[in-house]
Amino acid sequence: MASLKLKNIKKVYPNTEKKKSKKGEQEKKNNLLVTEEGVVAVQEFNLDIADKEFIVLVGPSGCGKSTTLRMVAGLEEISSGDLYIDDKRVNDVAAKERDIAMVFQSYALYPHMTVFENMAYPLKLKKVDKATIEKTVNEAAEILGITEYLDRKPKALSGGQRQRVAIGRAIVRSPKVLLMDEPLSNLDAKLRNQMRAEIIKLRKRINTTFIYVTHDQTEAMTLGDRIVIMKDGVIQQVGTPQEVFDHPANLFVAGFIGMPRMNQFDAELIKADGKYAVKLGELTVVLSEEKQQRLLAKNVEPQKVVLGVRPEHLMLDAKAEVKICGIVDVSEMMGSEIHYHVTAQGEDIIIIVPTIGGDSFIPMGKEITFTFQGSVAHIFDKETGKNLEF
Repeated sequence: MASLKLKNIKKVYPNTEKKKSKKGEQEKKNNLLVTEEGVVAVQEFNLDIADKEFIVLVGPSGCGKSTTLRMVAGLEEISSGDLYIDDKRVNDVAAKERDIAMVFQSYALYPHMTVFENMAYPLKLKKVDKATIEKTVNEAAEILGITEYLDRKPKALSGGQRQRVAIGRAIVRSPKVLLMDEPLSNLDAKLRNQMRAEIIKLRKRINTTFIYVTHDQTEAMTLGDRIVIMKDGVIQQVGTPQEVFDHPANLFVAGFIGMPRMNQFDAELIKADGKYAVKLGELTVVLSEEKQQRLLAKNVEPQKVVLGVRPEHLMLDAKAEVKICGIVDVSEMMGSEIHYHVTAQGEDIIIIVPTIGGDSFIPMGKEITFTFQGSVAHIFDKETGKNLEF
């Protein structure tokens, strides 16, 4: 059990390639900033993590989330900034002395050892007596449902069982912080769903602080108390799963969180009768009172914007006086809902319609008409991509 504070954490790797940028210009390498120091993998990372909190770092490959995790673990040197565990600065504390356990993507089990021996190994290194080791390993195995596999070697286990063993080896130490680096990425979809549920149950049974890295936004949304969304080594937004879904800070977060991704249109923010409204083609939609207040508080001027509306918030409405028209390119029957891929307003968008109580099926090539309400419209700055409400 521990609280953590990451203050202005930065990670810079040496740049082995010859600089190509002109004097005074900032170079980019794989979308990462390149300075005179080198390639900046993580920039000005600031985060306070409460005791027993479950934090998820999420973002596309190469965004710096695993590097951040490894700096917390002590496996990567911190280039600048401060890392505190329980108010103690640990930048120069060795990894083995930080009381942190880590679960890797590759399981990292010893193939010549049994499950019991793999789980007991960290306790043997600490010279814990045999009776305590046996008791602790058996308790962890029971929590994870792998008691019957204790005498087996890793090669005799499935991927999900191996991952349970790897988690078991981490929790027998009762670490202050448990780090998990994409632990489910090697599993198939069914096993991933099952293991997500197991991790949620595990979290309730052990008193520790979790930091979990993934590129899968479904894992982030279902597991985390708070989500840290990263891009190119920079934090884009920190919030609860519901906060980042309902109020994305910018276009990147809006597109990354939510499946399918949020639809985006070129639109115009106007004021009609003293009220903010968004104009898309011939359709004008007055924004909700909550959004009115936020925009007024920031004194946002009418302007060209990017309008974001999630697929599930677009409504088919052939009877509306003013609506948006599009052509169905693909219709995907998903069982409880239909995903219509539509060309409308020069954009490729998706509309999700429930099959129960929903409209009749619209085949490919047919015209589709839809609208939306002002409470579900997200307004982004056309230049910066920032949400104009925040």
